[in-house]
Amino acid sequence: MPARPHRDDMLIGLTGVLGGVLLWALGLHNNPPFFGTPQWPGLVALAVISGAELLRRTAPVVGLGIGTVAVAVDLCSGGLAATLLMYTDLIYACVMYGTPATARRVPRLCVLATALATAVPLAVFQEPETLLIGMLVAVFTISPAWTGVLVRNHREEAAAERLRAEQTALLAELDRREAVTAERARMARELHDMVANHLSAIAIHSTAAQSLKDPAATEEALGVIRENSVRGLAEMRRLIGLLRDTRDADRPSAAPTLDALDTLLEQARSTSSPGGQDFVLYDERPAGSAPLPAPVELAAYRIVQESLTNALKHAGPGRVDVTLTQLPCGADGALEVRVTSPYGERPAPRAPGSGTGLIGMRERVTLLGGTLDAGPAPGPSGTVWRVRAALPLGDKA
Repeated sequence: MPARPHRDDMLIGLTGVLGGVLLWALGLHNNPPFFGTPQWPGLVALAVISGAELLRRTAPVVGLGIGTVAVAVDLCSGGLAATLLMYTDLIYACVMYGTPATARRVPRLCVLATALATAVPLAVFQEPETLLIGMLVAVFTISPAWTGVLVRNHREEAAAERLRAEQTALLAELDRREAVTAERARMARELHDMVANHLSAIAIHSTAAQSLKDPAATEEALGVIRENSVRGLAEMRRLIGLLRDTRDADRPSAAPTLDALDTLLEQARSTSSPGGQDFVLYDERPAGSAPLPAPVELAAYRIVQESLTNALKHAGPGRVDVTLTQLPCGADGALEVRVTSPYGERPAPRAPGSGTGLIGMRERVTLLGGTLDAGPAPGPSGTVWRVRAALPLGDKA
């Protein structure tokens, strides 16, 4: 289905027809007729070029071709100013709305036509006055063509700037979403690591309290439940306070360090009575070694914390070993964290697990560019569950 003419194009054509008819009726012609041509073909040319104006947006090349024939007839029959003005508009529209190739070729053709209109009459008549012909052709061809070039370039640059602005806004939105996602993942890891240990202890001891018939053991389990509930609530309040306090958003909060592992293992020992585990720490790092980067120390602490929580929930009776070793690999070495726990049936009921603990540990290690292995492994007295994390101490940390 062909495109309908634009309303403005119809208005231009109608105005041109009315103005041209008025000029013709008043006898206001641009020049005397050539070759004995009567003046009435000028009205035909006026009607034709007005119809060509309807094609200035939808088919500008066709409109310019029709207009060129019409303006030639108009000049031979005396010439009307309205016809010439509409022809200049067709040249402008051809550059403005035509294809990029058309926009490049039309100005060149106008320059060529001007050169011919200047050189040919001068060579034939050899009169300086013939230079005026070239000047008039330049005014009615080169001027509208280069005006179209300037306006088209301006619009294309404006469109390119709008596109760049939209792309910038899109990239900013993607960065914002990525930052929000990363922050939500970080908050989820922190919340899980801070509260899961206490909730696991509560689940283990509450299950044990239901299954044991000994009043003393039940009272001890209830005491552990209360202690872990209070600690879990304190940790939850601290995290909520950090999230709500926007005034100190840029101030770094105190993060747990490896110096607090003794306290962490002591809490695990007080919780492990139903499972029958014993927790031992082996710090094999050289004495007087340089302080660890804060991200590495936090990740190592959280990995040990989550591993102890999993041991309390799932490990059988026996010894749980936590080993810290500084490896010489890489430019600045790496911190190796190993947690080994018994792998087998446990006399106490198991606490339910969601599987997010291992995911959180792996995310922490990946952010530091390290490696994490977790799974069953052979041990001195049978199969054990081993968590091994290597945390680089270089630039990524």
